[in-house]
Amino acid sequence: MNICTVTRVIISAGICSALLTGCVSTETHKKTLAELEQARKALESSKKQAAAEADRLQKQLVDVNSRVTELMSGSTTAQEEIARLQKRASELEAETASANELVKQLSEQDQDLKERLKTEAADKARLEQERAAQDELLKAEAADKARLEQERAAQDERLKTEATEKARLEQERAVQDERLKTEGAEKARLEQDRAAKEEEIQRLTKTHEELTKSLQAEIAKGDIKIKQVRDRLTINMVDRVLFDSGKSKVKPSGLKVLKQVSDILKKVTDKQIRIEGHTDNVPIGTKLKDRFQSNWELSTARATSVVRYLIEEGGVDRANLTAVGYADTKPIASNDTEEGRTANRRIEIALYPKDLSEIANQLQP
Repeated sequence: MNICTVTRVIISAGICSALLTGCVSTETHKKTLAELEQARKALESSKKQAAAEADRLQKQLVDVNSRVTELMSGSTTAQEEIARLQKRASELEAETASANELVKQLSEQDQDLKERLKTEAADKARLEQERAAQDELLKAEAADKARLEQERAAQDERLKTEATEKARLEQERAVQDERLKTEGAEKARLEQDRAAKEEEIQRLTKTHEELTKSLQAEIAKGDIKIKQVRDRLTINMVDRVLFDSGKSKVKPSGLKVLKQVSDILKKVTDKQIRIEGHTDNVPIGTKLKDRFQSNWELSTARATSVVRYLIEEGGVDRANLTAVGYADTKPIASNDTEEGRTANRRIEIALYPKDLSEIANQLQP
């Protein structure tokens, strides 16, 4: 096999290999470009070899033709040489034509490879651009994912906070409802107490009116004073209405007054009735010392006498009655004058609500 045939076989195999490689997927464009470049270089080398071979054969053909010209005028042996050389010249012409054809084919294949390389390079650039765009897209998607994760975390935190706030508000509402319920119950109780108090005051007002009517003669003379302040009523009687001077026993005219008072007080069941004995600041005289050591004993004895009558003769419930002597500790007028001392010597009948705290306040000096 001559050099032209060998070169043709090698180049054809390289080109086929390169063209087959061009059928792979776009993911291997880089490898394909390298293989095509290698094939193009091999083709370029083969093309140079084929051109050199064509030149060599052309030179041989020229030499053969020159030799033939020289031998044209020679002997028979020369004629045989001429025939041989002419045959060789024909072979050389054929081989030269083949070599030139091979050079032409190699040039065409080289041009095809260049176009292929250009196309592959363009595809590679396009794929690189697409990959860059894809990377940018993935980067943007990753950023979006991170942002969404952050937003979701913030949303979860907000929902958690809202749930906590909702629970707190529910608890506050429950407390508020309970408070409103309690306040409603308290309001109803206070309203009930107010209504009961108003009824109590009305009953006391009626008692006041009855006492005023029954004792109008003594009130007119100034011996008895009746005062009502809402749910409290006080009957103030100077001592001469009930007692003789230095005495603790109720005198007959005083019994009539107590009878009038007891007839009204025995109907009072919603009040505590306190009988108070008061004196002026004049000490007990010598004649009375054997009976009353001081004004304390005198004031207490007089209060006790009134209570005893109200229970035994007047029919007043003893559970509602108390007796207390204050001596001269609670004057209502100055003890510097006879008029003031007369006012301070008194019996007070106080009606007040049956409430322990209020009773305690009343008992405080």
